[in-house]
Amino acid sequence: MSAYVKFETPKEVAAKALEVISVAKDTGKIRKGTNEATKAIESGKAKLVVIAADVSPEEVVMHLPGLCAEKKIAYIYVPTREELGKAAGLGVSTSAIAVEKAGNAAEIMRDVVEKTAGLRGDIPEAHAKEEKGEKPKEERKPAAKPKESKEEEAEKKRARKPKKAKEEKPEKKEPPKEEKPPEKKE
Repeated sequence: MSAYVKFETPKEVAAKALEVISVAKDTGKIRKGTNEATKAIESGKAKLVVIAADVSPEEVVMHLPGLCAEKKIAYIYVPTREELGKAAGLGVSTSAIAVEKAGNAAEIMRDVVEKTAGLRGDIPEAHAKEEKGEKPKEERKPAAKPKESKEEEAEKKRARKPKKAKEEKPEKKEPPKEEKPPEKKE
């Protein structure tokens, strides 16, 4: 198993994921390739990311599982790049596919996400609800603090600023003029 593969996907789930891709390419929207999948994940449009488990060098797709976990996007692995490319309708193999819109495969995709949620250790509920047409719950924002009066703000500013000691500048003193004794006239 490659270093980037975090869990083993059951064969029947991997087969369903490939089915999701083949249906979504016709009735939904998919992004093909590692770069396109990365863009879909970063923009939050991806609902499911499918990564091939036989990618070499591994660094090509190593960032995808962490990025998916950070964005709370479901991801799974399929055994080979060739299977992934074939499911996407490509004549070549591919390392990753992101499903943005499942189309007619929404129910199958929901099943794949639910069956692999325990393997990933997360449950991306928001994406499953979006596919059903429900809006995900928005996170609560902390209540805003009441505004302070201008006097209170000014008082706080004064309290924050350290008081500067007034420096007394020494007065410039001119050296005393020497008084010359008056000259005597003769």
